[in-house]
Amino acid sequence: MRIPRALCVTLLAVFGAALLAGLSPAWAQVFNGADLCHATSPQPKSTDALPAHFSCEGTPQAYQDSSLWLRIPARDLPADIAEEPALLVHYSRFDRLDVTFLYTDGTRARESVRNGDFAGHWRIGGQLEFAPPVRTAPLQDIVLHFNRLASQDMLRLRLVGRDEAASRTTTLALWVGGALTLLLIGTLYNAVLAVSLRRQFPLWQAAWSGGMLLWGTIWSQAHLMLVPGLAGAFSAQLCSALACLAITCATFSAITSIGSHDVPRIVRRTVLTLATLCSLFGLPVSFIRTGPVDLLAAIIGVLLMLTMLSVGGCLAFAWRKGSAEARNFATAWIFPIILLSTADFVGSSTLFRGGGPQLMVIFAAAWQTLWLAAAASRTHARLRQEHAAARRAEAQARELARRDPLTSLRNRRGFIEMIEPILAEVTHGREVAALLLLDIDFFKHINDTYGHDTGDDVLVALARTLAARENARCIAARLGGEEFALLLSGPAALRAAMIAEDLRRTIAAARPGDPDAGGTVLPPIPGLAMTVSFGVCPAIPGEVFRDLYRKADAALYRAKHEGRDRVVVAAPGNDAPRDRGQLEPVSG
Repeated sequence: MRIPRALCVTLLAVFGAALLAGLSPAWAQVFNGADLCHATSPQPKSTDALPAHFSCEGTPQAYQDSSLWLRIPARDLPADIAEEPALLVHYSRFDRLDVTFLYTDGTRARESVRNGDFAGHWRIGGQLEFAPPVRTAPLQDIVLHFNRLASQDMLRLRLVGRDEAASRTTTLALWVGGALTLLLIGTLYNAVLAVSLRRQFPLWQAAWSGGMLLWGTIWSQAHLMLVPGLAGAFSAQLCSALACLAITCATFSAITSIGSHDVPRIVRRTVLTLATLCSLFGLPVSFIRTGPVDLLAAIIGVLLMLTMLSVGGCLAFAWRKGSAEARNFATAWIFPIILLSTADFVGSSTLFRGGGPQLMVIFAAAWQTLWLAAAASRTHARLRQEHAAARRAEAQARELARRDPLTSLRNRRGFIEMIEPILAEVTHGREVAALLLLDIDFFKHINDTYGHDTGDDVLVALARTLAARENARCIAARLGGEEFALLLSGPAALRAAMIAEDLRRTIAAARPGDPDAGGTVLPPIPGLAMTVSFGVCPAIPGEVFRDLYRKADAALYRAKHEGRDRVVVAAPGNDAPRDRGQLEPVSG
């Protein structure tokens, strides 16, 4: 499976267009906890009684172990919101939340959620929705009562129309679902890549994308569809812990992808140690409910940013040294990591239809995962191509080592390797074979009379004639000097003497420069002629090449001794050669 980079770019463009569409939603009134009138009190046994006084100056104090009350004025809401308002709460680190809607006629309506039970108020996109009942009397105020709120600075509240709230929820569900699906694909792909490549980088990348998948699922509250009892503060804290772990995995992924020769080892170890400390410190802090939560969150944020800057420095250093992996990471990694390192700890904006930077983190992580997966695929494909090319080159080198450089026929080594399996089949009675040795007559005279270049041309001409006869049942070779060999198998082996005689006549009939004499084209030199002598020996079961060659060579020697330009067949099973006529008749 290969993910094209063009697909990643296309997906990024689609995501960007979708997110930009969320930058200008219908009108919404946005509040931060510090913007509203507030009151604190011990945790009441009943929320029916509202505080008698709300302070609109300063910031609330000592509310983490008690109750915090916030009042949202609703008298001057625009008509489209005032008719059917919906309150969206984008923070869930509390034990209980009661939302009371006060009307101008003195009536009240209250809705409540608590840890482990958000009922029907949770929405995809990490938000809670509260909608007051429609009444004839206008809405006057909305009072929120939090028990053990972790931080009012991180609290985000939005007032929108119900239609707009439904539109936001649907849009966020589509965006989140698409991004989580891409993260799932990236996680599985990188896991498979880690197994196939046996490298740390894709393994850490799979851990990063898997952590982001889990983080996005919990942040968006999609997990409540399966485990509704996890609603509330624990899930929000778990998101912060996962953010620290994900950044640590991302750091390990980035650093291990860079070659050890691109970044000094001491620098690599320092950055990896810093990333590990981020998790060791961030995990326990993520689950703190009281105390200086905002300060600790800021410290973790600074620590994470230092880690990111260190990794960025390593990537820039390796990039300048020509590392392709560093370039891929630098272009795909920095943006989502910076967003992630700040989203949970530095407050949240109100963009992207209420999704805030967390939604952007999911999109950026999905894009980064696919981008790096595409880069890894390309690297993997290039490595496979290089490996295949190396194997082809190795095979070609092995083949060349078994070929005669002048004639391109197999040399002695290549010939023996090719015929050994055939001789083994002869031993088991499943094959018949015969060896033909041939030697150019008076080759020294050709060299001495016409020169060694002409002698080489004669060797090449004979090699072409033999090569033209090659097939699965006929293997040709130059064993050395002017000596050549053919191994015949199957039915051709039974006609070995006749084939040798046919070859002898064809070669003897060749004339200088004549292309029609069986493919044997001699150099166009007047008076040049070539004849060959053959020694033929049928193979017997259990016979190795050395013994077969010795008998064929003895037959060839006899052909030379008897006047050359003839075929002599060795008797099977006997070292003493005899004339071909004693084995089978040859016409002419």
